[in-house]
Amino acid sequence: MNKYELALVVSAKLDTEARAAVVERAKGYISRHDGVVGEVEEWGKRKLAYEIRKETEAYYYFIQFEGESDCPNELEKRMRIMDNVLRYLVVKKDENDTFKVSPEKTEEEAPAEEEAPAEEAPVEEAPAEEEAPVEEEAPAEEAAE
Repeated sequence: MNKYELALVVSAKLDTEARAAVVERAKGYISRHDGVVGEVEEWGKRKLAYEIRKETEAYYYFIQFEGESDCPNELEKRMRIMDNVLRYLVVKKDENDTFKVSPEKTEEEAPAEEEAPAEEAPVEEAPAEEEAPVEEEAPAEEAAE
């Protein structure tokens, strides 16, 4: 069995129960085609990069699953005709893929990234100090001529 990930972009016009029903229906399609559903990540409501069906926001879901090679094709056939699914994508994952995408930065990560440029600033000043002696040597060469 291969490992896959299904990304679902669901309409923001739906209430919580209807969105849960869409996700459950997708999980049902996976199970129906001999797939095993794993972790389901809900990223929440996000702004779309461009308008889809006159909607600018949608809910994102990522469903990890294992299945045979024909399972993603059958799943895509079913997703294509679902009205409340704006976009979908099935991606085959590597066998040793342990990378997890986090939807947002945590508060602990944000300050660490802000401090990194401050540490790089003194490195940028060092070449400026080296240029100063070059300017002082230029008038001495003019006097020698």
